[in-house]
Amino acid sequence: MKTFNVHEAKTHLSRLLDRAHSGEEVIIAKNGRPYARLCPLESPPRRSPGLLQGEVGDAFFEPLPEDELEAWEQ
Repeated sequence: MKTFNVHEAKTHLSRLLDRAHSGEEVIIAKNGRPYARLCPLESPPRRSPGLLQGEVGDAFFEPLPEDELEAWEQ
């Protein structure tokens, strides 16, 4: 874990973000005192299409009844 002052962090932010993304914790200090920590975020799980089974029937494409349309417009 390496500590950088605010001026260094502003100057080299892209480099510090790359280090954090690769798994390293980076501490940013203000007036010589630890102030913030950069660390990697967990990646969200990857989604893959086609997980659900089923079909969309012809009724799905039929126009909605008038009372249903009116409920959506209110």
